Amino acid sequence: MRLHRNLCFAVIDGLTLIFNEGKYADKVIQQLLKRDKRWGARDRGFVAETTYDMVRWKRLYAEIADVKEPFDRDNLWRMFAVWATLKGIKLPDWKYFEGTPLRKIKGRFDELSKIRKYKESIPDWMDALGSEELGEALWSKEITALNQQANVILRVNTLKTTKEKLQEELFDLDIETDVLNHYPNALKLKERANVFSTEAFKKGHFEVQDASSQLVAEFLNVEPGMRVIDACAGAGGKTLHLAALMENKGQIIALDIYENKLNELKRRAKRNGAHNIENRVIDSTKVIKKLYDKADRVLIDAPCSGLGVLRRNPDAKWKLQPEFIEKIKGTQQDILQQYSRMVKVGGQLVYATCSILPSENQKQVERFLKSDAGEHFVLLKDKNVLAHQSGFDGFYMALLERKN
Repeated sequence: MRLHRNLCFAVIDGLTLIFNEGKYADKVIQQLLKRDKRWGARDRGFVAETTYDMVRWKRLYAEIADVKEPFDRDNLWRMFAVWATLKGIKLPDWKYFEGTPLRKIKGRFDELSKIRKYKESIPDWMDALGSEELGEALWSKEITALNQQANVILRVNTLKTTKEKLQEELFDLDIETDVLNHYPNALKLKERANVFSTEAFKKGHFEVQDASSQLVAEFLNVEPGMRVIDACAGAGGKTLHLAALMENKGQIIALDIYENKLNELKRRAKRNGAHNIENRVIDSTKVIKKLYDKADRVLIDAPCSGLGVLRRNPDAKWKLQPEFIEKIKGTQQDILQQYSRMVKVGGQLVYATCSILPSENQKQVERFLKSDAGEHFVLLKDKNVLAHQSGFDGFYMALLERKN
């Protein structure tokens, strides 16, 4: 591979914003890709994937380059030289790479690869927490899997097309996909491609949604004609899946505290042809109280640490703090206590997170079932999805039923 100066400069500019100004990697990369209209797919792919790669391995590369935060541009070029050397890319004759110690870089990499927190490029506290909650062996396997680049997975919108028709439609655009066993509406891209520019996407024939995330709506056992509440709907990835599973029959009430996210759901629902969704902003406790005992099904896709989705959000390793995880556990339990009251007798509830930590998952459900609010619920089943076993995001889901 030959390095091009303008592409490398884009990466360095992006890393400056992500590392030093706390900007979100996905937003920064979106802006970078608009920088030069002459860039082709390969150029844009280099900028996006190299930036993500350096964010993912920040601690390891900084340690090898012997640089400390905040990183000035010289520091970032030194880290870039580490990235290129470890990838086997020949460094061009640029001033930024003068005196790069190639042999020392490889030697340091071999040394640091024996220490998990450096090898997997994670903060000390995260390494300790993962080890404490999952055990040494399981945590080692899981964090290795969470450092792999995520596949692009599509969820076929069965309100508008079938899996077979979508495969053909994409194949005609030279986008090849694989069917995934045990994921009825999923297609995996064989190679990364900009699927958002396709007519199939614009017509609402699919959404981009990880395979593990697709399991959640199915776990809720919805049927056409039911009244279903998606209590933490956000921009509505799972809401739209519920609408498809319900064949647009019945009612879905999508709740969230952020109106802008529900507005995005409204746009997506229109594109998807999902007509049975009603959005409600949680601007007071009255919104929840009005729905007590009214729902056949309630989905609580709870706010969480997001440790199960590090593959697609590698900068979360550096933004996340242990205090936040402690605080979010309190929020999760509060939501379970309050929102569970919307389930009618005989109805069912799914509690789900994109975390791999038992303290956010099984232990939250156990605590809820022992509380006054949970005494009328029983756990029917739960599912723990780990990235190193599934090859997809880490997730947890528990199905509970309200008894008399």
